[in-house]
Amino acid sequence: MRQYDLDLLRYLHVLVEEESVSAAARRMQVSEPAMSRHLAKLRRVFSDPILVQSGRRMTASSFATGILARVQEVVRLADALIETQALADLANMAPTFTIRANDLIIAAIGLPLLRALRQDCPQCDIIFAPEVDDPASDPLRHNSIDLYIGATDALKPEIRRQTLFRDRMYGLVREGHPILNEPLTPQSMVRYEYISVSRRGRARGPIDWALRDYGLTRRIAMVVPNYHAMIETMAKTDLVLAIPGMVLENISMEALGLASFEFPLPLPFIEAFQAWHPRRDTDPVHRWLRETLFRVTRQVFADRTLVS
Repeated sequence: MRQYDLDLLRYLHVLVEEESVSAAARRMQVSEPAMSRHLAKLRRVFSDPILVQSGRRMTASSFATGILARVQEVVRLADALIETQALADLANMAPTFTIRANDLIIAAIGLPLLRALRQDCPQCDIIFAPEVDDPASDPLRHNSIDLYIGATDALKPEIRRQTLFRDRMYGLVREGHPILNEPLTPQSMVRYEYISVSRRGRARGPIDWALRDYGLTRRIAMVVPNYHAMIETMAKTDLVLAIPGMVLENISMEALGLASFEFPLPLPFIEAFQAWHPRRDTDPVHRWLRETLFRVTRQVFADRTLVS
């Protein structure tokens, strides 16, 4: 018990949440070698690997997953000692938080987040700003938004990130689609035409990169800006729509005459994160916003937070 201190528990907390040495290093503002040394020390102290290799990525060990909630609580209580005074006046504040996110995220967490925030700060408001295509606008750096939620790769390197949940892609087709009538393989996949979803009009993505490993290419017949543009008409076509699990769960499949399938490919997870500018790191109200958002998303996406 004397071999670790609160700072080491902070590193444990972040490593298990991020399940990545590099992501944990970015979040804690240390180098990857330094974070690797902290992981090595944690392994010695707890006699557990903490993070283990799972395919192409790391995942938290059963022990680390089991103690995460208690470690989070210890760290939270320690931080609360420092922030108590700063947060004491939340009930009398009337802040407006501006958060950039896409429509899928807003639909899932918008109301739960507002309810959770108003438990401590009854007069707060949220503005959900739409995603834009111009990364040069850099709203986090220019302080025009408080948080970004999404999975973009266009953020500046100094921007802080915290993984919120992970998801998988599935195929959406009409009931009775011929793709469902035979064993699904990469070869059978490419016999059919696809709809691609991209706000930027990009037809290709991870599915296509995975197919290249098999020497295969799929035919993209249509590109649309969002998932909801096509869902209700999928029953009238033989086209295939790739869709995240979080969308699939909110579709009335039987009523719409739709069916789904898992892709027979080693696809990477979709990793959604919250991001903020480092100038907000030590702002107690902003930290409270981030912690509340993290807690709400872990509750809403409970089956998508620690994917093995």
